[in-house]
Amino acid sequence: MDSGTASGTESGTASGTEAGAPHSRGAGDDAVEDTGAGRIPLAVVVVDRDGLVSHWSTGARRQFGVSKEDAVGRPAVDLLPVSGVLPEEDEIAPYGAYAAYDGLGPGLESSLGGRFSYPAAGRARLTVPERDRVDVLWWAYPLVGPGPERLLVLAADADALRHEDDEVAIERIAPGFALHTDFPGAEKLARRLPEILPSMSVGEGARIVAQVLELGYPVLEFSQNDRVPVTPDWGVPRRAERKARREWAARAAATGEPLPQELQDEEGEDLEYVAVRERLEFLNEVSGRIGTSLDLAQTILEVSRAVVPRFTDVAGTYLREQVVAGEGFPDGVPDTTTMWHRVALEHTDEPGRWDDVVPVGEAMPFPAHTPFFQCMTTGEPVLVPRISEQMGHMIAAQFEKRDIRPLITHRSMLVVPLKARNVVLGFMILLRHPERVEFNDMDRVTGAELAARAGLVLDNARMYTYQESVAETLQDSMLPHIAPRMAGCDIATRYLPGTLLGRVGGDWFDSVKLPGSRTALVVGDVMGHGLNSAAMMGQLRTAVQTMAALDLPPAQLLRNLDDLAQRLGEHYLATCLYAVYDPIAGELHIANAGHIPPVLVRAGDGRSELLDLPTGAPIGVGGVPFEAVRVPVAPGDRLVMCTDGLVEVRGEDIGVGLATLCESAAHPAASMDDACDTIIRALNTRGGRKDDVALLMARLNGIEPEDVAEWRLSLDPVEARRARSVVREQLHDWGLARLADPAESMVSELVTNAVRHTHSRRIELRLVRGDTLLCEVADDDHTLPTLLSASPGDEFGRGLRIVSTLAREWGTSRTSTGKTVWFELTLPRR
Repeated sequence: MDSGTASGTESGTASGTEAGAPHSRGAGDDAVEDTGAGRIPLAVVVVDRDGLVSHWSTGARRQFGVSKEDAVGRPAVDLLPVSGVLPEEDEIAPYGAYAAYDGLGPGLESSLGGRFSYPAAGRARLTVPERDRVDVLWWAYPLVGPGPERLLVLAADADALRHEDDEVAIERIAPGFALHTDFPGAEKLARRLPEILPSMSVGEGARIVAQVLELGYPVLEFSQNDRVPVTPDWGVPRRAERKARREWAARAAATGEPLPQELQDEEGEDLEYVAVRERLEFLNEVSGRIGTSLDLAQTILEVSRAVVPRFTDVAGTYLREQVVAGEGFPDGVPDTTTMWHRVALEHTDEPGRWDDVVPVGEAMPFPAHTPFFQCMTTGEPVLVPRISEQMGHMIAAQFEKRDIRPLITHRSMLVVPLKARNVVLGFMILLRHPERVEFNDMDRVTGAELAARAGLVLDNARMYTYQESVAETLQDSMLPHIAPRMAGCDIATRYLPGTLLGRVGGDWFDSVKLPGSRTALVVGDVMGHGLNSAAMMGQLRTAVQTMAALDLPPAQLLRNLDDLAQRLGEHYLATCLYAVYDPIAGELHIANAGHIPPVLVRAGDGRSELLDLPTGAPIGVGGVPFEAVRVPVAPGDRLVMCTDGLVEVRGEDIGVGLATLCESAAHPAASMDDACDTIIRALNTRGGRKDDVALLMARLNGIEPEDVAEWRLSLDPVEARRARSVVREQLHDWGLARLADPAESMVSELVTNAVRHTHSRRIELRLVRGDTLLCEVADDDHTLPTLLSASPGDEFGRGLRIVSTLAREWGTSRTSTGKTVWFELTLPRR
């Protein structure tokens, strides 16, 4: 704490009866209650590690007759009656011998060298200048911590308790200590204890209060068993007294007659109380205005606007690069290379005056000789009463060709750190107009408290922004980016998180390209929520993609997925719906593992229906067979697959949601995206939804027979020439003559390989015209070909290299009867 810091208790008093302590009523109690309910002036003194007074309250000036200016910086042994607590000047071990903070917390022995490990109290008769001898009650607390304070002394004038006719009773009152929990209203006592401390940050005050409460609450002892807690009170004159004093002051001002000294003191105390109260009200108001949102940008604006113009005229907020980028908590102490982003600037000057010179969004480092660097490396406020011409020039040097000296010179500046968890996230530069009163020590304390609260709010927003970014990244990596068009079908998807704070879950959808122009459509739901479910979902989704690429039948795929889930762990439970759409055959091949059935909307009459599928057991249960069914479909039909989070609401029968799903799916829509939005609006407005939602809609367009050409080839090597001929002729008929040359070359290589490796079955060649030109060559050999690096002398190994070079995309897959090798070519623009 600063020796110049003003205290909210400069005029404080102690009340011995407010807490309602249990004690027998005797002569001492009469004395207490007869003197204004036991209210006595209270002095607060703080001694630093060198044994010098660092804080001297107004109450101390009244009690000991020494002004604050004369007391601060003097040895405490010359001013205080705390005999036995402070070493004498001629002793070998000075007071500063226990100045080092050893981190022992409540264990004070080593910090105090064994001399003063516990609180002390006493009573002394002092001779005070301009007064008779004064009877003083005092309490002294040793303090341990990283700050400069090492001793807190509370003192009360016992004469204020004295009754005219009761000299003996008051002599029985002695200062002592007790646990504050010994009295009724213990929480109230603990809350009011900070009021007797000098103005300081919340962290410093809390540290000292914790030590005081642990060492013993100050009490007045009437006997061994009767004690009254010393309860702090502001001690501000009553309203009528303040009004009378203001009237007296007005008359004195009119006549030119000065106020009596006692009224001047009271007026100063009253004004000081008002000032402290205003600061507290300001901090409470600021605390209520910031942190209304977890959005980092909004929080930054709230912090900046909360201090302008009431506390300052200009407020510039700078944050570290990692904080702005949402990259987690910044590491290490800032240095001259650390980049600071100007994220907000509020001012009361004319509009636009600051915008061009110091624009928001600019990033810059600060050299070591600037007050900004001092603030961000020490984590303490830096006060510059007036920016001199020299300092203005030094600061302006960081802005290259922009001259900011007219904006800052001769202004008062306060730089406060924005900290969280002892790490500097940023800082605020506060400037006042030259005409306005300079920042002082109380402003520095207020600014530090403001920055501490703002730092916590900003850190909360930063953490939320970071976690939201992590969740979005995880979601993007987990959920596939499905192409809107597959062979013979159009696809649209939607994903909705169950809660705003949980952006990922166990629901997923997917589509997989299969041989024969077919498409696998998948929707699944891992039981549970959060990151664990998302990780489990990622494993299952990867497994489904891998097995789908092997072209396993739907029922077999779910069987293998169930076996995998049981091997991964007993907690792997999920539902899954797997469908394979064949646009050439015009059918769906579907298997279900405990999932809600899909909806099929018929293009002919617009009627929608829930497909009647064998339900099956969820993935991970084990020992339950899966069945697949084939459903004929027509071009234009729409398949809607979703997770139960869309249709299930707690307390409502799921049949209601399924009926709403059927009704909304059949609603006409201009596009697939509009159709998805219609379903979401119909089902997401019912309220009560807590689960994630995955929705996949596929319009089954089919492939017209005239867009498919098929040939069966014998096992004769001359079939490669025939294949080239029929492909060229078909492409000319389709108007795709420009693709004939590359298609011929690749078909020749694939047919030649098939003839060489097939066994007894005839070779099948198929061309499909859709969004691309698809060519497939199928044979009965289950060995998949691989891409080889052929040397100049090798006779084989160049066929797939040619296909890889000429094709837009190519691949191989096993089938139930052998394998299929395929390639695609991009259709020429018409």
